[in-house]
Amino acid sequence: MLSGEFRHGIDPKNRLFIPAKHREELAKDNECFMVAKSIRENCLKVYSMSEWEEYISPIRKMERRDSERILRALHKDAAQVTPDSQGRIILPTALIAYAGIIKGAVIVGCGAYSEIWAEEAYEAMVNDENLEGMKNLLESYGL
Repeated sequence: MLSGEFRHGIDPKNRLFIPAKHREELAKDNECFMVAKSIRENCLKVYSMSEWEEYISPIRKMERRDSERILRALHKDAAQVTPDSQGRIILPTALIAYAGIIKGAVIVGCGAYSEIWAEEAYEAMVNDENLEGMKNLLESYGL
C-alpha cells in the first residue's frame, strides 16, 4: 500500500528520486513501473506493471474506436522506468512539462498508485481541499 508525502528535486538530467518504500511496492512484480499523465489533473500517475494492466483493462473492453483513441493518449507520453542504483528514475521531458515540474516535485502515495506533482501545483491543490465536502461525499456513500 503506497502512502506518504515526499519532496525531492529533479536534477538537470531529469532524474527524480523515488522513496524506497514506493520503489519496493511499485517494482514488486517487475523491476520497472509505469509513469503516465493523469487524465483528471496536471500530475503524473505511477503504477506497478500489474496495477497499470488493471487500470487499462476496462479500456480495452470499450468499443474499439474509443479504446484505441484513449489507449493512444495514455501511452504516447507514458514511460516504463527502472530506478537506477540510487533510486532515481528518468522522467521524459513531455511528462515533466505536463506536470509543470520546474525544480521540486512531490511524490504522494495513493494506495495502489503514486502521484508526482509540481511542488507549487501540489500546494495549491492541498490548500483548496475541502475536507467537509469530502466528509459529506463519503457519508453519502454510507462510509
